[in-house]
Amino acid sequence: MKYKAVIFDLDGVICTTDEYHYQAWKKMADSMGIYFDRTINNRLRGVSRMESLEIILEQYHGPALSEERKVELATMKNDIYRESLHQLSPADLSAEVKNTLDTLRADGLKLAIGSSSKNTKFILGQLGLGDYFDAVSDGNNITRSKPDPEVFLKAAQMVGLAPADCLVVEDAVSGAQAGHAGGFDVACVGDASKAGAGDYNMASFGELTRIVTGG
Repeated sequence: MKYKAVIFDLDGVICTTDEYHYQAWKKMADSMGIYFDRTINNRLRGVSRMESLEIILEQYHGPALSEERKVELATMKNDIYRESLHQLSPADLSAEVKNTLDTLRADGLKLAIGSSSKNTKFILGQLGLGDYFDAVSDGNNITRSKPDPEVFLKAAQMVGLAPADCLVVEDAVSGAQAGHAGGFDVACVGDASKAGAGDYNMASFGELTRIVTGG
């Protein structure tokens, strides 16, 4: 076996909540008269909530905002987002993802999550994966967002393995950069795969089974 553990980003890898994020940020921005579109939204992927807000505020031309007001705006977005997440269910977990996870687990690999989202455990619960992973490192136990490798390093620590023994799975270029910065091999799907950001750039999630066995 080439690796002993696989550490997954959540959004865009295990499930897709991008549209929920977009709609929540759009409502917040609209309430402030701030221009916001999908191009700007794409810059927020893999970025922390407060850093995302600062990117959105580049389009803000009103009076200076206090730090307290910025926290209120970020909280407003998160409240809208969390409410929308109640729509998530196990039906939103694709058969390909679930079957691949089950295969990796059956092969004896440790499985962990490494996500900047503070809503990670809630989302996993909605998907029916509440107790599935061996470790969950998320926005609640890190101080630095991707491309800093902290979230992945903590996940590896939680499963008791060195980065060299773990494969990171990401869909964002910033996430792939974080994995490499931490000394991990990285398998990419989605945008990061199209950008060639990984050691393995996958067309489908199911390719993981071949990669981790070294086949």
